[in-house]
Amino acid sequence: MAASRQPNIIFILSDDQGYWAAGPYGNQEVRTPSLDRIAAGGMTCDRMFCVSPVCSPARASLLTGTIPSAHGIHDWIRRGNSVLEEDRPRPIEYLAGLKSYTSVLSDAGYRCGLVGKWHLGNAHLPQQGFQYWRVHPHGAGPYYDSRLIDEQGSVQNHEGYLSDVITNEALRFLEARPRGDLQPYYLAVHYTAPHSPWGREHHPSELFDRYYEECPFESTPQIQISDQQISSTPVGFTPEERRSILSGYYAAVEQMDVGIGRILDYIRDRGEEGETLILFSSDNGMSMGHHGLYGKGNASFPANMFETAVRVPFLCSWPGFIRAGERTAQLMSHYDVAPTILALAGLENPQNPAMPGINISSALIEGPASTPGNQRHDDYALNRQYLIVFSEYGPVHMVRGQQYKYVHRYPYGPHELYDLDSDPDETCNLVDLGEYQQVRCELRELLGSWFMRYYRSERDGRSLPVTGRGQTGLVGTDPNSVFCDDWFYVTREPDRHRGFEA
Repeated sequence: MAASRQPNIIFILSDDQGYWAAGPYGNQEVRTPSLDRIAAGGMTCDRMFCVSPVCSPARASLLTGTIPSAHGIHDWIRRGNSVLEEDRPRPIEYLAGLKSYTSVLSDAGYRCGLVGKWHLGNAHLPQQGFQYWRVHPHGAGPYYDSRLIDEQGSVQNHEGYLSDVITNEALRFLEARPRGDLQPYYLAVHYTAPHSPWGREHHPSELFDRYYEECPFESTPQIQISDQQISSTPVGFTPEERRSILSGYYAAVEQMDVGIGRILDYIRDRGEEGETLILFSSDNGMSMGHHGLYGKGNASFPANMFETAVRVPFLCSWPGFIRAGERTAQLMSHYDVAPTILALAGLENPQNPAMPGINISSALIEGPASTPGNQRHDDYALNRQYLIVFSEYGPVHMVRGQQYKYVHRYPYGPHELYDLDSDPDETCNLVDLGEYQQVRCELRELLGSWFMRYYRSERDGRSLPVTGRGQTGLVGTDPNSVFCDDWFYVTREPDRHRGFEA
């Protein structure tokens, strides 16, 4: 079904929300009626995967449609976000010279706004086609009394809970648009929730206390902390610590959901549901006790590519175009978001040869896609026998297919191979078993060949010392390493850690 006009687009992105932490994915403990509402009125994608299991590289890939070894952001941006950082460094243009789908939308006449988390370098300057700019100066932080930077570069102090502030600023963007305005808009609502901190003082006490006192938290496993856990945030060593962490995490999800409901109500009350494409996802997944880990891909060393770290929620609604109440188990990647949004907006994909994604709108809308850009750039995964997500986190690469997942760590390993049909929880590594060597070799060859099509040699992550503790500069331009290594293993003995020795 072809739209008579370009849709308005609202893309809501959460932060560190595992697919399992939402009602549409079967979690009956965390309250997400607004996410349930999007799912009921649209499509739930059961197997969407992020590009990298940590925020900044995942977000850069979402925007540009390219892999980390093409755009050069391999870890969370620790320095260069704003002059408000502790050592007040010069803001860094991490995306300089790169084209994003939001730039294409802006060039085509869309009014583009971003509210909330940016975390891709210089937050003092609107970037990538955004005209309305209300962004967090850092990657995360306290939930109360936060600051946002506007398009003039001014820092504004905001009282109240951060998710509510982000919702208010998003509604301000929407309310400024006159009724009957035919100029389409794109609004990115990037919540920092449910990223840490998770302490009671950081979240609405009535929500935290209700979860702490009443929730059994059967939706997350209670197992021994992994010996590979590294962290600078609390982990659930004791039942009380676990309950407190999960209470904060679930409270953050619920209050974010309240804000999403306010946005949905506004669109409904304006009578614009049929004109508005709503998308919801998370930048990356999250383990909250899964595999004995608390965190995402950098919760462990070596970095992990477990399903809980790389699989993310993805919901979409557009009444009259996207089927209501449907689910799809098609393998999808965040690489596909840029070409799909452009296609649904009726715009040509730039056809950048460094963009591996495909237009998946035919899996979402009623009938075959009638929009341009439907051809995949590479022929390895035309029928998605293998999903070339292919999550990349520095020297850790992954290819995930319908049945098997292979994780390769350059240069020496350890490597992993899982049969997801028989072992969906990834507990049995098959990589060294003789009967699986052909599968391993095929996936290893596929992974390497695919990577070589899209990487830039000067930004190749395979040899970079990415440890999960942050990136402080541009890859290939700084004579010193731009990756921090001040991390430690967490042990089960209180106040003791095992440091890393190179």
